[in-house]
Amino acid sequence: MDQFIARSNIDHYLNLLHNGQTSADDRTAINQMLATELGKLNLAMVDLEYVESRAAACRRRFNQISHWRNGFADGSTARTQADKVAAQFESTLRTMDVFCGQMRERLNVRSSQVSELCPGQR
Repeated sequence: MDQFIARSNIDHYLNLLHNGQTSADDRTAINQMLATELGKLNLAMVDLEYVESRAAACRRRFNQISHWRNGFADGSTARTQADKVAAQFESTLRTMDVFCGQMRERLNVRSSQVSELCPGQR
């Protein structure tokens, strides 16, 4: 049940971050709550796959925002605003990528420890 709640909260926080209507302060707080919920996930392959799928969605969204931003002339007011939005999305993407890397590393360490204890098991 706790995993379900953590995943629901992660999806909710990502939706809030992706709607583009949150202030910089709110985005910072939401990113912190997102990191807390990510930390609640079990160290299991299914959770890594879940987090990586969310990170991939963040990456696609960031690429869309970057493409949108590049449509504005350098130095324009619209470009300045778009740069801020892109930076905010990039921050969320970094949070997700860092967590995925940490989770992958912990899973690799864990699987190597298991294989040392139980040769032939992977």
